[in-house]
Amino acid sequence: MESVIALPEGAWWDWDIVAWDPGRLRLGAGYDISYAHGLELVFSDLVFVTCPVAFRDPVFREPTPDEARLVARQVGETPAVLVAFEADAGGPSLASGLVAAGHLDIVQGLVFRYWRQDLAVGERLAPWVRPPG
Repeated sequence: MESVIALPEGAWWDWDIVAWDPGRLRLGAGYDISYAHGLELVFSDLVFVTCPVAFRDPVFREPTPDEARLVARQVGETPAVLVAFEADAGGPSLASGLVAAGHLDIVQGLVFRYWRQDLAVGERLAPWVRPPG
């Protein structure tokens, strides 16, 4: 079971949910995600998710035995990927996140959150960005 994420070097303190479709959760991170982000955690074959919509400075950690039991009880087995974290989500205390999935991809590359026509190789637009007009 994969549980602790080894993030690549970078300024990954600003996070949010980029897309959440049936079976897939895409978290985006960067130093300021107002305009773009440079890192994505893409969880596939989701079976359990507790995650703030936007958060800062996550600390990824091993799931506690209680968290692992909760997920196993909910889905009937221990998933291939079980990731836990604590982060600042703007409240009076840290928010907890727990994601159970079949697979995790860590994707680097600049993803713009506004329309751009002049994308360089490896750059892309966020899923919700559409051309003007």
